[in-house]
Amino acid sequence: MAISDRHKANGDHNMKLFRLCPFWQAATNSSSSSSTQNLNHSHNGGSNSSRSAAVNSSGLKSTTIYSVARSLLPTRRRLRLDPSNNLYFPYEPGKQVKSAVRLKNTSKSHVAFKFQTTAPKSCYMRPPGGILAPGESLVATVFKFVDPPENNEKQLDQKTKAKFKIVSSKVKGGLEYVPELFDEQKDQVTVERVLRVVFLDAERPSPEMEKLKRQLAEAEAALEVRKKPPPDTGPSVVGEGLVIDEWKERREKYLARQQFEAVQ
Repeated sequence: MAISDRHKANGDHNMKLFRLCPFWQAATNSSSSSSTQNLNHSHNGGSNSSRSAAVNSSGLKSTTIYSVARSLLPTRRRLRLDPSNNLYFPYEPGKQVKSAVRLKNTSKSHVAFKFQTTAPKSCYMRPPGGILAPGESLVATVFKFVDPPENNEKQLDQKTKAKFKIVSSKVKGGLEYVPELFDEQKDQVTVERVLRVVFLDAERPSPEMEKLKRQLAEAEAALEVRKKPPPDTGPSVVGEGLVIDEWKERREKYLARQQFEAVQ
């Protein structure tokens, strides 16, 4: 009986303390709930970070695979060159010689092209660049000064470091060619070919020399056509009743230019 009364007294004492300090229960519940929330947050955060890391890793892998696959694919060329790998020059030491290459646009869009060389002081191209319509072709002329041989070197064994590179870019029809086109569209510029210089014996017949002569003649004929003035369509009327004789005006400019050159 005394023991039961003692337990009852202790229980009443604990109940009084619990009623006097209710914040113990709140603190205990809040600490347990905050611990649970922290665990859930850390778990969710870890899973989210793992998921984002996996996504980033997969994106990097796909980008890397795409870049490698693109580098392994052959370059899609817009121009067909003839000759395709070499520029043939007649070997004439101490003189300026000419070579030729035909460029044809084999794509379905307009293509701008430009010549580049590692020896701009001794080499130049005509034309240095231009725009070709789909299926259009032209023969470009390449000029080069041939240095005299050193140390009694044989004619055709002379080595040259000069190389020629042809680059192209897809453009819209109706544009006028300017070299700045390639600066504006650097991501679309394609290296068509890097041409190597090969010397030919000018006195020995060969298929390469005969073909070079034909291409040079075609290029000269096309140049003469471009040099011809446009056909005279007669006097043109400008304004109200003002008639200008274009042929007379061109003739006067020509005579004035001749007089200025004579004075110089």
